[in-house]
Amino acid sequence: MKLGVFGGTFDPIHVGHLIAAEEARESVGLDRMLFVPAGRPPHRPRPPVASVADRVRMTALAIEGHPGFSLDERETATGAARYTIETLESLRGEFGPDCRLHLVIGADSLLDLPNWREPERIRALATIVVVDRPGFDLAAAESGEGIVHVPGARVGVSSSEIRDRLRLGRSVRYLVPEAVLAYISERRLYS
Repeated sequence: MKLGVFGGTFDPIHVGHLIAAEEARESVGLDRMLFVPAGRPPHRPRPPVASVADRVRMTALAIEGHPGFSLDERETATGAARYTIETLESLRGEFGPDCRLHLVIGADSLLDLPNWREPERIRALATIVVVDRPGFDLAAAESGEGIVHVPGARVGVSSSEIRDRLRLGRSVRYLVPEAVLAYISERRLYS
């Protein structure tokens, strides 16, 4: 099995995340894509704006109905900071050595990968699948064995932009899935 692992804060999840995941899934021929919301991201100086429960629910709503997408809550279960290497090791233990792990990241994350905890071990456990992201030069990024670049559709949307728009009372229609927009409105998130 070829398993994609797409982690993120998803604060909130948006169409750029979904497009990147679908491009990676199709381009690499992944059997399944796991969306792994971060509980307490160790690399972020400030905690996420929405609660873990809200971010998990928005992720579930966003991927609902896609047969190749699944939600994985292993990083949110304990409330402690969890590193990518720990998640990959956990998945390796669960799915066994015959499962080929593919860590899906944006070009911005590839540039920062040398600063992650145990980057060489990450590369030993998983193929790194890099999805283009507007504003990031992949030519300056690392390449080579174990790294696959997915050109794909480049959608210039970010979670921080969506939070800013909501805080200002501006529309985010078409930037997030309808079910996520309804959830944000119902819970009065980010306003």
